[in-house]
Amino acid sequence: MTVLVTAATKNGSTVEIARAIGAALTERGVAAVVVPPDEVRDIGGYDAVVLGSAVYSGHWMPAATALVERCSDAWAGRPVWLFSSGPIGKPGRSLTEKMGADPVDLPTIRAVTGAREHRMFPGKLDRKDVGPVQRIGLALFGMQGDFRNWDAVRTWSGDIANTLQETPTG
Repeated sequence: MTVLVTAATKNGSTVEIARAIGAALTERGVAAVVVPPDEVRDIGGYDAVVLGSAVYSGHWMPAATALVERCSDAWAGRPVWLFSSGPIGKPGRSLTEKMGADPVDLPTIRAVTGAREHRMFPGKLDRKDVGPVQRIGLALFGMQGDFRNWDAVRTWSGDIANTLQETPTG
């Protein structure tokens, strides 16, 4: 069994989550390959897929949604899990909570892929990745830094591995 793990990223932090998922699956005895969505032409050679994207302005990135569309005929019957990376800032703050809402395009993505689950993970925003005016706003609202929860990523990856190992067809 081989699992494709792919994620659209703007500044690299979402692909770091994808790599962590791939590593956790491999550690649990499930072969996983991590490939950028732009490089995936066909998912037919994979037994399962973990697909993710950074979320900006409430939407998945075009590279991830293009993969969903490009492989629209191949998702059926294949176990799929989705994840998003987006909310930044201190947990419990209203702006952070709003960023944690499901992406606007998620219902369509779930319908096309038949995904079993979607998980939202906090993201990371580095000062160097934004302009000077945005830096001031981020500092004022406490929204710069790395908010990713690696334990949650590993736990979710372990749940996926368990599911795949429990059923011969995934």
